[in-house]
This record gives sequence, structure tokens and C-alpha cells, in this order.
Amino acid sequence: MFGVTAAQSREANPKAAGNMRDAATLEQLIVLSNMESINAVLIHQGIAPSERLKQLNAIAITQMRSLIALESVKQLGTPSRLP
Repeated sequence: MFGVTAAQSREANPKAAGNMRDAATLEQLIVLSNMESINAVLIHQGIAPSERLKQLNAIAITQMRSLIALESVKQLGTPSRLP
């Protein structure tokens, strides 16, 4: 999802507070949540880890492309302006 492991991220950014999710975009957080749910389903189905990784990677790429293109998702991360 982020292109690096948590350990690699900590090593590359030793002064960063929190974890990778704290710096994630809204789109990345949405896809990550979806991947966690889909992974649970694939585990329940008995899919091998290597096959799960392939499927999850393909799904994540598709979802990221879709979400980045949607203007409505960008608006979700914008603070509302109430009168």
C-alpha cells in the first residue's frame, strides 16, 4: 500500500511521529480499510498468502486509481464551511 514496510518507514523517517497511517491520504486510508476487510475474507476462504498478496495488490491499485479520480472523495477531506 505504501511501498515500504513499517520498519523501512521508521528507518527512513526516524523523527516522524506516529506511524505511516498518520501521514496517509484519505484515499490511502479508504483503500487500506478495504484491503483489511478483503484480506479477512480471503483468509477465511483459505487462499494462500502469496495469492492473497497478488489479489490485494491488484485490487488496491484499481481502488486507488478510482478514488483519486473522484472529486467527491477529495471533498470528504475538506473541512465543512458552515454559515
